[in-house]
Parts: sequence; structure tokens; C-alpha cells
Amino acid sequence: MNPLVIILLVFIGFFLAYRYYSGYIKNVLGEDDSRPTPAVEICDDKDYCPSNPLVVFSHHFASIAGAGPILGPTMALAFGYMPTLFWIFLGTIFIGAVHDYTSLFVSMREKGRSMAEVAGTTLGRAGYLLFVLFTLFMIVLVTSAFLGLTATALSSLVPVSAIGVDPAKTALKVITHEGTQKVVIGGIASTSVIIITLFSPLIGYLLYRRRANVYLVALLAIAVGVVSVIVGMSHPVMLNPKVWMVIISIYVLFAAGIPVWIILQPRDFTNAFLLYGGLALLFLGALLGGFGGLTTQAPAYNIAYGVEKLGLLWPFLFITVACGAISGFHSLVAGGTSSKQVARESHARKVGYGGMILEGILATLVVVAVATGIGYDIYKQIVWPTKGANVILGFSLGMGGLLEKSLGIPIVIGTVFGILMLEGFIITTLDTAVRLNRYLFEELWSFIFKEVPPLFKTFWFNSGLSVLVMFYLGYTNAYTVIWPIFGSANQLLSGLALIAVSTWLAYRGKPSWFTVLPAAFMMCTTLMALYKLLVTRYLPTHNYPLVVTDIALMVLALAVIVLAVKRYFDFKKASPAVEAAK
Repeated sequence: MNPLVIILLVFIGFFLAYRYYSGYIKNVLGEDDSRPTPAVEICDDKDYCPSNPLVVFSHHFASIAGAGPILGPTMALAFGYMPTLFWIFLGTIFIGAVHDYTSLFVSMREKGRSMAEVAGTTLGRAGYLLFVLFTLFMIVLVTSAFLGLTATALSSLVPVSAIGVDPAKTALKVITHEGTQKVVIGGIASTSVIIITLFSPLIGYLLYRRRANVYLVALLAIAVGVVSVIVGMSHPVMLNPKVWMVIISIYVLFAAGIPVWIILQPRDFTNAFLLYGGLALLFLGALLGGFGGLTTQAPAYNIAYGVEKLGLLWPFLFITVACGAISGFHSLVAGGTSSKQVARESHARKVGYGGMILEGILATLVVVAVATGIGYDIYKQIVWPTKGANVILGFSLGMGGLLEKSLGIPIVIGTVFGILMLEGFIITTLDTAVRLNRYLFEELWSFIFKEVPPLFKTFWFNSGLSVLVMFYLGYTNAYTVIWPIFGSANQLLSGLALIAVSTWLAYRGKPSWFTVLPAAFMMCTTLMALYKLLVTRYLPTHNYPLVVTDIALMVLALAVIVLAVKRYFDFKKASPAVEAAK
């Protein structure tokens, strides 16, 4: 199929969905700019900080996207590009964007509280505790998987034969590894990440202390991003993946307690332009390639091969493509950091629904790039070999191939940019996730203890606990092992968040069908996936940490479902809205 056809159909559908479907949801929620948001009402310039919508959108999008909309669609291409695209398109419009927008809005109405606290207001103390425990399990899996992904991306080596460079003529660093000459592409990303992080306090200072013009600061951020890549090409930082795991774990331990305006927001702001640049290149590549007659090299349907590599189409397609269609992690970002930065209620629709639409666009472009940029046989050799799978390289080469065929950009440049895009997403999400885990531990101790011990109130203790568990699972399991249970837990959390939103709406006598139906679908799908993973993968291989995690996730989720269904119907029978809650 011509990629131009794919792009036009998807983009038109997304535009109509944002214009009309999210408009309906906005009216149901009762958007009102005269109501002060938590960022304005509780402003403390640490966690609560009213921000320009461009800055909030950049932070939110960079945090929610992560590696999911890149790696998930790349792996799911084993089923063929049509099933993958159908799920991305329908999932984004009717499930993912609804989930993100409503989670953000409800959190704002609840003074920036997390979705666990929102669940507590409608499901009671038991619902709150179950939600917190489930979310803690979920974020541990997120951080563990992304820690491994980050280390892999920062240390990636690409055979020179795969990108067609002459080792004697290229300015890139080339080394001999396992008897093969390879380009140190991951080292370029390493240098870029270090430089962007070091410049983040300056950008944060200009934005939040000097109140400099956001567009001028944006130009500085873009310049930092470009220079970081140029410096990285001549001075790549090369470290072992295990060493990177240690360094990153130490970094996030400190970063989780630093005010958001010093590193988190400004680094997201800078990274976002690399991400936007990558999106623009992918879009132009697919557009011009389509006009030039470029067609997909992957099969439209390849169900048997997908079942062999991933499992049954249902439920495993729907947990493999997590971010890019629907992701429970987004509700944690929405209720953890974004809801504390939105300055007006009308911005929530742009950030929440609009951010998920952009992620759906990214996932679509990833499918197009991999399906058209490299041959399907090469795709299978790289992404699904008998051992040594490299999904990151599969996407990066797909992007490099697409840009070479459509724009004439050397494949090595496109491949480097692909690694940088991925790394920009991953490190941002990892940073945000550990901060969110810190919030959840703080909430949990407040629930358990009448008087919380002083040690349990410190960010050192809560961040340290989060980092230690993350490091243990990430260090002892490859990300390819963690990804399936991460995807299941991630999607299950999205169902739980939609349940919490549904009960919140029911309590106020508002229509909730648009959150109830997606919640039911996601709960059935992900519980089946967890069951299949338990009996076919974790028990047979005696992977007891993941066995315990799998069972715990199912038990906690079922308990929340039972409690939520009872409360939901109680609210529907009761009088419509409480005047104070309107």
C-alpha cells in the first residue's frame, strides 16, 4: 500500500475525532475557565506550577510517549501492518485519548490528586489502597523495562554493512566488536542526553525565574539539541549497558526530588523539539515517498507469524501496542505532574486528548517507516531472531531507510536520528515515572500510618525504594522479558483509571458510557493476557518474581473491579449530582 493513503485516512480520522468527539466529552465534563486550576490555586513553584500550554504539552507528550509508540508498533508488525494500524487508529480515538483527557480533567477538578486518590473519593479507603498497590506494581514494571531500554539505546552498536558507510571515510566513530566493524550510534545519543541535561537548569531559569519569551527560549533549546548531536558525532560516550543502568539509577534518585522547573520541565521542553523534528521527518518521508510511488514491503496481514512470535492476536496485539493506542501510564502522568501545571481548564483538552492524538500519529508513522524503510526479511532478522533481538535497531533502520528513499538523507543519518528520538522519549519517561512512584509511596504511608515516621516522609527514602526495586528487576531481566507483563499491567491500569473516572462521573449524575465501554474492553483483554503469560511463560520458566507480580496484578485488579461495579450502580440509582460537586 502507498503510505500516502495511510497518512491521509488516519490524519482525517484523528482531526474529526478531536473536533467532534472530544468536543462532546468536553461538554459532558463541563469545562470552565473561570474555575482556578490546581496549578494556580496551590502554586508552590515546586510541584504546582502554572505553565504556558506549549511547555505543558511538551512535558506531557514527552513523558507519555516513552518507548511505547515506537517499540510496540515495531514488534506488532509481526501480525502485519493492517491489524496494527486498525488498533492504533480505533484505540487512540475511542479509548486512549478519552482515557488521557478525562484522567487529566478529573485530576484537575480534584486539586491535582492522583488517580488513586480520585478512586478513593468514590470507591472508599479500600478502593484507594487497592489502586495505590496496583499502581506501584505497574510503575515498577515501567521503570524496570525502561531502564533496560535506556541502557540498550545508549550503548547501541550498528554494523557498518547495515547502514552502508565506508569506515575509512565516515566521521562517525567505528569500532571492531565481536569481529565486526560497528558504528557507535548509541554513544552519540549518550553525549546528546548528557549535554541536554546539563543545559536544562539554564533553560528552566530563563523560563520560570526570568520569565523570558518562550519562543526565544525555544530557539535556545533547539540550538542545544542540535549542538548536542554534532558534539556527539565527534565525541560519543561509550559505556557498558550495565554501567549505564547504575549511572541512570543514581541520576533518577536525585532527579525525583528536584523541583520540576530545574531539570524535568526544561529537559522535556528541549527533548520535545528533537521528537517533533523526528515526527516531521517521518511525516515528510512518508508523504514525499508516497508521491514518489513508495510502497510498503511488509505484508498487510501475517497473523500466523505474529501468533508464533507474540501469541494470539487477541489479547497480545492489544498489549504489545500499549502507548500509541491506550496506556495506563498516561493517567499517572496526567494526575501526577501535568494536572499540577495546567493553567486553564480549556488547556486540558489540548494536552490530554491532543497529546494522545499526536502519539497515535507517531505510532502510525513508526508502522509506515518500518513497513516501507526496510525489507520484511531484514525486519524479521533484526526484530525476531532466535536470539539477540534488537527492536530499537529495527525502528531506527526503518526510519533511516524511509528517509533515504524519500528525502535522499543518508541512511546513517536517519538511523542516528531514530536512536536519538527513542532515547529522548525513554529518559524523560523514566525520570517522570520515578517521581510518580515517589508520590505513590508517600500516599501509601499516609494511608497506613496515623503518624508517618519522619524517614518515610523524605524523598530520599521513597525515591531510593523506587530505584532499588527498579534496578533489581531491570538488571536481572532483559527488557524483552519484562515488556509483555509491562504491557499487560499498563493496559490494565488504563482500565482501572477509566473505572475511576466512570464512578466519578456517575457520582455527579453525568453520562459515562464513553468511559465505561473502553474500561470493560481493556479489563477483559488484559486479564486474559496476564493469565496466558502466567501459564505459558512465567510458570514453565520458573521466573518466580514475575509469577508473583502477575498473580498480584490479577488479584488487585479483580478486587478493584468488584468494588467499582458495586459503587457504580449505587451511584446510578442514587440522586444525580451533589450540588457541591458540580
